Amino acid sequence: MLRTLFVAAAARCPLWLPRPCPPPGPLLLGLLFRQVRAATAGSAGAECGSVLKTPKGTRDHHPAQMALRERLFRTVVACFKRHGAAAIDTPVLELRVRTWSPGSGCIGRCGVSPRVPQWEWGALLSYAQLVPAGGMELIEQLLQDPKLSQNKLAKEGLGDMKLLFEYLTLFGITGKISFDLSLARGLDYYTGVIYEAVLLQQENDHGEESVSVGSVAGGGRYDGLVGMFDPKGRKVPCVGVSIGIERLFSILEHRMKASGEKVRTTETQVMVATPQKHLLSARLKLISELWDAGIKAEMMYRKDPKLLKQLQYCEDMGIPLVAIIGEQELKDGVVKLRDVATREEVDIPREELAAEIRRRLEP
Repeated sequence: MLRTLFVAAAARCPLWLPRPCPPPGPLLLGLLFRQVRAATAGSAGAECGSVLKTPKGTRDHHPAQMALRERLFRTVVACFKRHGAAAIDTPVLELRVRTWSPGSGCIGRCGVSPRVPQWEWGALLSYAQLVPAGGMELIEQLLQDPKLSQNKLAKEGLGDMKLLFEYLTLFGITGKISFDLSLARGLDYYTGVIYEAVLLQQENDHGEESVSVGSVAGGGRYDGLVGMFDPKGRKVPCVGVSIGIERLFSILEHRMKASGEKVRTTETQVMVATPQKHLLSARLKLISELWDAGIKAEMMYRKDPKLLKQLQYCEDMGIPLVAIIGEQELKDGVVKLRDVATREEVDIPREELAAEIRRRLEP
């Protein structure tokens, strides 16, 4: 083992030893281990150490954050499935594009300067104030406009919006909808209505600053997009939406921190524990039976953990039940089932344990 450590250290940082090399003494061993520690520590002060870093543009999520993300994905997926959606999987391709220089060249060829003069920024920022927003009353007002009523495209688009608002009235959500003529999407394949979901600012009950993220979803109608990938060029009417998972995750994470709510990082239903020593095999046998019965169970993998630590672990992790098996329970053929919240304990016949756990955990 000493030779292995020496080779590993020498590969990272040269270790100069006198020749011929004497048998390793305390001083030599101390020097060797100091160099091994410096080579493998990865700290800023290590001359030959390397530091593992998260690549730029990426992020690691710890278990509590992953629990929130899974909750968010379950909510979104359940919503889609509730409306008859089916899942697909497609490859993800990434292409790095310089968006400014090519765009500037194309605009410049048309004789238009790609840079907006400073004095025109005020007009651009005030554009949204000049475009009205509203609901069904705005659509009726635009339909009565003499110029728009003579424009075929405008009349067709307003007719579609009127029909859409009739459907929204049937769904009972017109109070959450605003018809905004200034709304624009960044892609040109939309052929009809476009929409965005905006998170409204809400009062914070926890005395902290609220998170403002604006749009959290967006989409629209694109009747010609799918046909581009069809060899026969058939038109497939489509309506879609993309959901900003990262934005919603930031909101959810902020709210959880503000409320102080604790996030469960596991779905364990029962903890298998023992009150005495030398019962590891009994724990393994019982937890195997629970796993085979479809129960989400776990145990401490130390040989003889103290019962107090096992119970404290359940409280820290939010595990609702504890299945305690000791010497007396083994003799009687029962398992002591403990409710972590109420601390009530009851002896359950071993063959009925899985059914009792399911009964107690029913919503």
